[in-house]
Amino acid sequence: MKAKAVRMYGEMDLRLEEFELPEIKDDEILAKIYSDSICMSTYKLAIQGKKHKRCPQNVDTNPVIVGHEFAGIIVKVGKKWQDQFKPGMRFAQQPALNYKGSMDSPGYSYEYYGGDTTYCIFPHETMELGALMPFDGDSFYKASLGEPMSCSIGAMHAQYHTKQGVYHHEMGLKRGGNLIIMGGCGPMGLGAVSYAVVCDYHPKRVVVTDVDDAKIARANEVVPPSWAAEHGVELQYVNTAAMDDPKQGLIDLTDGHGYDDVLIYVPIPAVAELGNDVLAYDGCMSFFSGPSDKDFKAKVNLYDCHYNATHIMGTTGGNNDDLIEANKLAADGIIDPAVMVTHVGGIDSIAETTKNLPNIPGGKKLAYTQLNMPMTAIEDFGKLGESDPFFKKLDECCKAHKGLWNPEAEKLLFEHFGVTVDTF
Repeated sequence: MKAKAVRMYGEMDLRLEEFELPEIKDDEILAKIYSDSICMSTYKLAIQGKKHKRCPQNVDTNPVIVGHEFAGIIVKVGKKWQDQFKPGMRFAQQPALNYKGSMDSPGYSYEYYGGDTTYCIFPHETMELGALMPFDGDSFYKASLGEPMSCSIGAMHAQYHTKQGVYHHEMGLKRGGNLIIMGGCGPMGLGAVSYAVVCDYHPKRVVVTDVDDAKIARANEVVPPSWAAEHGVELQYVNTAAMDDPKQGLIDLTDGHGYDDVLIYVPIPAVAELGNDVLAYDGCMSFFSGPSDKDFKAKVNLYDCHYNATHIMGTTGGNNDDLIEANKLAADGIIDPAVMVTHVGGIDSIAETTKNLPNIPGGKKLAYTQLNMPMTAIEDFGKLGESDPFFKKLDECCKAHKGLWNPEAEKLLFEHFGVTVDTF
């Protein structure tokens, strides 16, 4: 069958093209893809090409489908899996496979397996690892955003704390402690804030830093402190660029205690160093934001590491349990992953959006692969709606949801472009 996909041939060489998908084998599954959220990791793949650890060396002759934050519907199931999966099942998927030590992942390594496509083939290793799972939510975008949300959930599960003289780690954020998310007003940070407020071991205080007043204003609107207070959490957004002494100013927000948990959400040495400086005794700092520079370094206080039991760690991606947790929280309406999304477009917008991702302001760029549409900022819907009734409807729909993308908007998009959601 024919598929249309964004495929990578080398460094910054992304092409939208149509090609023939082979028939699935008995241990494979064919899926129709409806949505994919564009990740900065895909941009890093594009700029590195063959130098990326997950990219095959023959990519110039055997291009890979990019995109790994995708969701859709199962179309055809190979014999091996017919007792577990059925056509018509909506799914979410975990791209961090790590199958038998391999770094191969959808969106990086496979010719026929990725998210920026109309159809793709799930290889046997995905099902063997339990990385293909049903999704019971009311929209595809929530399942797409489950993967980035699971990364933040995994990072918080991986935090740890100790007791003096006891060689045992207490995993997770410090319950009732102080958490700071540095550079946290971007899309991933807002997802992390949402989870930190509702997780079982939530802190008593969450401080979120940024240096952009517009991003801070949006954060206050879409993940407001009043909502956090309903869950017993004090939430505060601060602009560290406006502080005379950021280190002391941040510590003062904790009544002098410092931060039990520090999450670094931007790959900037000065931000990591500030995060290290505000750690409390037994504080754990996670460097979450993966840099593309292999020589990325920042100064750390090893005196505090020795005498104040501070520790530094990092995670990349989440596991299946993290994704299941993310999907359930979204499906149950406990968190709204739409706080991450600021732009929506079609499959024809993916290549250029990916190549220019660092230069496009805002948060997550959400693509619907069964239609063509320029990548469009949600905040621009109103202006476009002055001359286009479709965007007027979209604007009204999003404004009714605090300016956020939502299931009703997704349905409007599908109706306008004649996209049918397959049922079997």
